[in-house]
Amino acid sequence: MSPERAVQQVLAQYVRAADSLNGEALSQLFITNGKVEIYDWNAGNPSLLFVLNGKDQIANAISNLMKPHPNKGWSHHTTHDPLITVEGNYAEMDAQFIRFDSIGAIRPENGWTVGTVGLIGSVKPTESGYYKPSLVLEDGTWKITTHRIYHDLTFVFPEQ
Repeated sequence: MSPERAVQQVLAQYVRAADSLNGEALSQLFITNGKVEIYDWNAGNPSLLFVLNGKDQIANAISNLMKPHPNKGWSHHTTHDPLITVEGNYAEMDAQFIRFDSIGAIRPENGWTVGTVGLIGSVKPTESGYYKPSLVLEDGTWKITTHRIYHDLTFVFPEQ
């Protein structure tokens, strides 16, 4: 596998761990003192909102601070058009992302009405922006050192 493809695989593993709210799996993609920086993109003028430092904070944020999926619900992060640069044991990536939330319809207590067929529920985009991770090759495995997330949408905190 080419180094560029191996780096792209790290992002694929990242979004799957994020979708399943598996903080432990997600944190294992980082070096020990890795970090996540969250930015408000604001039409190309980023402002830093907060930083998660180290595997423990990263795992906790995904597993315990993110809202759980509702019944019949799931999220799907999709990544697009990755720009990947590899120089020796270091790599940079810039990829667009969209998160979709899907919620399947719950079967009515009396069953589906006659003629009901197919997939029932909704899929809606809920996040968009850019993922810009920096990675290092550590013992033959690409690990994220800093994962920068630039959100297009406004990020509101409960106390605001």
